[in-house]
Amino acid sequence: MSEAPVLATVRNRIGHLTLNRPAGLNALTLPMVRILHRQLQAWADDPEILAVVLRGTGEKAFCAGGDIRSLHDSYKNGDTLHSQFFEEEYALDQYIHTYAKPILALLDGFVLGGGMGLIQGASLRVITERVKMGMPETAIGFFPDVGASYFLSRLPGELGLYLGVTGVQIRAADALYARLADWCLPSEQVAELDRCLDSMSWNVHPKEALRTLLATLATNKLPGSELKALQPAIDEHFAQADIAAIRNALLAETRPEFHDWAEETAKLLDSRSPLAMSVTLEQLRRGRNLSLQECFRMEQLLGSQWFAKGDIMEGVRALIIDKDKSPRWNPDRIDAVTPLQVDEFFIDFKPANKSRRAG
Repeated sequence: MSEAPVLATVRNRIGHLTLNRPAGLNALTLPMVRILHRQLQAWADDPEILAVVLRGTGEKAFCAGGDIRSLHDSYKNGDTLHSQFFEEEYALDQYIHTYAKPILALLDGFVLGGGMGLIQGASLRVITERVKMGMPETAIGFFPDVGASYFLSRLPGELGLYLGVTGVQIRAADALYARLADWCLPSEQVAELDRCLDSMSWNVHPKEALRTLLATLATNKLPGSELKALQPAIDEHFAQADIAAIRNALLAETRPEFHDWAEETAKLLDSRSPLAMSVTLEQLRRGRNLSLQECFRMEQLLGSQWFAKGDIMEGVRALIIDKDKSPRWNPDRIDAVTPLQVDEFFIDFKPANKSRRAG
């Protein structure tokens, strides 16, 4: 069993699911997605199971995303693995959002991309102080998916747009501040959490019992959030009309407390795929007015076009395969992306509530 990519055990009426590819930072594969979905469905129907704990093996990562190299190779080889993966991954993530029993996600190290998709629908998102969280898709010419249209678009102010467009990774205090996590548990307390889980008496509702336990072991506040200090500038700059306007506003920032951040953020935008950032901005603004189901449907539509029309193949080539770190984005400049190019990705998406752009 130790070689299985996902481990499933039951202790004290709790189902434990553990991602088990530590050498690959627990990056998701299609077999892992299928195991997770199948096991969650079985436990949903089992009256003996009261709750689920989801975690990853090792200290480096809960899950650093999807196995993007295999998806690149799938498209290049002309097979259907990449489209199957996204279809089934999104179905799993949406299922987690609506799961009938409490899921406690225990997160250590990297929680990126597909890892975020697994945990943002969980009832209780518990991080350690070592967590590094983010949606870094624009760095490889992709867009933040796995439900990001829903969970990023609903963050306070323009935080979600900032995180989605730039792909920056945040630490524990910022994850709590941005409401991407609920509790922080010191890493040395994880073993104690497990001991307590194994001895719970379940004399109240399972979710309430888990919340009470976390209240004794963890904190839901940490000092020193960088995002909190930057929020006024983030809200101002990332409310601009498009990526070019955001970049110009950043370069025009003169307030001493925001100047360095604005300069670094503008440089970061210059390194990302202009098309991916522009589509991401539109995607997240639309997501604010969409239901969970509609957000996933929109992302499925974007994904079905992206390998042929987006920058992901070039991004993976430059950053993962050849590692020359010099992607040739198309278009290659932020001001070269036209509204028509962005709108074409959404032309076949008709939301049920007929809402259009927001934000």
